[in-house]
Amino acid sequence: MSQADRTRERLIETYRKKAKHYDVTSRLYPAPGYPQHAQRARAVRALGLRPGDTVIDVACGTGLNFPLLEQAIGSGGRLVGVDLTDAMLERAEDRVEAYGWRNVCLVRNDAAQFDFPGDVHAILSTYALTQVPGREQVIAHGAAALRAGGRWVVLDLKIPDSTPRWLSKVGVAVVHTSGSLDEWVARRPWETIREAMQASLEDLTWTELCFGTAFLAAGLGLDRGR
Repeated sequence: MSQADRTRERLIETYRKKAKHYDVTSRLYPAPGYPQHAQRARAVRALGLRPGDTVIDVACGTGLNFPLLEQAIGSGGRLVGVDLTDAMLERAEDRVEAYGWRNVCLVRNDAAQFDFPGDVHAILSTYALTQVPGREQVIAHGAAALRAGGRWVVLDLKIPDSTPRWLSKVGVAVVHTSGSLDEWVARRPWETIREAMQASLEDLTWTELCFGTAFLAAGLGLDRGR
């Protein structure tokens, strides 16, 4: 089994255990009082959605972004939620049924292997992509599916650039990543995400949040007719 496959198995096992209480415990992530909801709302605003748009939520989990996305696209829009873990998608389905949304499609798949539908208006991933094996593929495949001017937005955690290595390990101890903390810090996956978005999208913006403990990256789909 490859390292990527082992990481996927750890992710599935971890989030199967977390799924039942995820909506409650996520409020403490990565630390009590962290402005997670405000950051999610900011990420959704960065998508520039309009009523009737199609948006894909990559690694959607239990659907915490869905109310914000639905408010933006309305009943005439389309929302596709993709996640690796069956238990998380079951909770997302409960949310969809509770709200009575009829325009949501949930897909269980590895994000790196997901077949993005073409000509979508926007793609979002929040607090997940730094843990996903093949994150470069996810970004590239999503960028290829975006219509010209469509937006790919990633919100995720990172280590502040000025933080000493020893303090990074302490700070990231509250982040329940799929692998070892040392590995997550050493790989600096947020840098991989930034490079992949620069390679696949136009007009990339990168905003550091909460003293560099998170980032919001947004880029535009290419006009392939030029």
